[in-house]
Amino acid sequence: MIKRVGIVGLGLMGASFGRVLVKNGYEVYGADKSDAVMQKALLAGAYTEPLTESNAAKLDLLVVAIFPRAFEAAVEKYLPHLKKGAVVSDFCGNKRVVAAAMQRLQKKRDDLVFIGGHPMAGREYSGVEHSSVRLFDGASMILVPVTEDLFVLSELKKFYLSLGFGEVVVTTPEGHDKMISYTSQLCHVVSNAFIKSESAKTHGGYSAGSYRDLTRVARLNPDMWAELMTDNRDCLKSELDRLIKSLQEYSDALGAG
Repeated sequence: MIKRVGIVGLGLMGASFGRVLVKNGYEVYGADKSDAVMQKALLAGAYTEPLTESNAAKLDLLVVAIFPRAFEAAVEKYLPHLKKGAVVSDFCGNKRVVAAAMQRLQKKRDDLVFIGGHPMAGREYSGVEHSSVRLFDGASMILVPVTEDLFVLSELKKFYLSLGFGEVVVTTPEGHDKMISYTSQLCHVVSNAFIKSESAKTHGGYSAGSYRDLTRVARLNPDMWAELMTDNRDCLKSELDRLIKSLQEYSDALGAG
């Protein structure tokens, strides 16, 4: 049973999750590399105590909500201190990179349970100041087990549903990255490319809901999205090539009169 949760990374996702947990009475231990973020997150109610190597032994669940490539080093810091049976998870946007890291970590601590996670929620803005206790309401939670433990997986499903998630989907790292390239990463590429039109400069007075919907995610955190897209380049390029082919067919049809 999960009672104490540690969160590494108190940006939009980590802080929002912490606020949900605190609201529901959980003990939440937070960590972030920025002291300023730690202060903002505390004021926002995103954690109850700072996460340290000494109190990491209390955790039932450790969630890492940072860039995928930084996941392994973040867990390494607390790895020797986690209690037997603790669950190690993440909120990262790619899963093959994280799953490979989890497999390496599991060789050092085979008494821990490693299950990746990706909440399908977000906003066009990042940072603790944009966190929300309602961010995950009705959202899908994707779980990607690396450790085969059906009991813990079942408990984790119940845990997320009890926090307001609408559904829990279980998949593989490969299945996750293939679908996310289409449902998330491609959308950001299209939105970003769309606003590069010269017409975007003078859209005022001519645009409404359709324009707003298509441009909402054009704003990117360049460091995060560059990492997510390049680490998933095979899946994303495949989806992008299919889209380009379809767009070319529209262009050809218009050109043919």
